[in-house]
Amino acid sequence: MIGPLKKYRIQLIFLLAGAFGGLIYWKLIGCTSGSCPIKSVWYYSTLWGAVAGYLVGDLAYMIITQMKKKKNE
Repeated sequence: MIGPLKKYRIQLIFLLAGAFGGLIYWKLIGCTSGSCPIKSVWYYSTLWGAVAGYLVGDLAYMIITQMKKKKNE
């Protein structure tokens, strides 16, 4: 169980940071009228923040692994 967590730790860190950012975004800027579907409910903004965080983390992971690969060549 530790193997996959260690392999994807960068993505998980960014995912959690994105989810927290989405929750903070909902709390501070969220829509109270309900007309904006992503910002009106806390779990939508948290989910979208987590998705965005994972994508950024995956991009960072790819860049880091490419840099390590070039360094070892």
